Amino acid sequence: MRAGVILVATLFLVSSTRAGDVESGPAKGEKVPAFKAHALTGDHKGKDVDFTAERKDAPTVYVFVQADKWDRPMFRYLKTLDEAVQKDFPKAAVVAVWLTDKQDATRDYLPKIEQYFTGVVLTSFPGEKTGPKDWGINADAHATAVVAARGRVAERFGYRSVNETDARAVLAALKKASAME
Repeated sequence: MRAGVILVATLFLVSSTRAGDVESGPAKGEKVPAFKAHALTGDHKGKDVDFTAERKDAPTVYVFVQADKWDRPMFRYLKTLDEAVQKDFPKAAVVAVWLTDKQDATRDYLPKIEQYFTGVVLTSFPGEKTGPKDWGINADAHATAVVAARGRVAERFGYRSVNETDARAVLAALKKASAME
């Protein structure tokens, strides 16, 4: 009996830290703050773009990536988002924003991985590694996903660790936000 209680408590702790890992990104319901990033792929390749102005009210998933935490599981997460958005959400887009203090290396690297994505716009944020002002990106979050629609934050997700299974919650939030269009 005691072992069962310990097992349940352990599973609860693991699942609770996994599901919401850390608070990161602007709060649900807030207006999506403006920010500019340097587009390294997509229609605006080579330009600094205010993506919130560009996307306006359209459903968008902004994924802020701590570049030094980029790994295969995070790649699979971004790839899963890309495939699902391309298939099921024709008006939506995924904008991936690399947060790094190594801008030159990032500008060389991201165009090389472009071939693995069909719709994700890969960008580099030229400012602080903590991300755009007013976005509240938690430095402990390896990745932060912000689902936006109609110029408002529909949901936010901060992850210390992320993989393709975490994309389900983001896609569910995108579906709900897109249904309100």
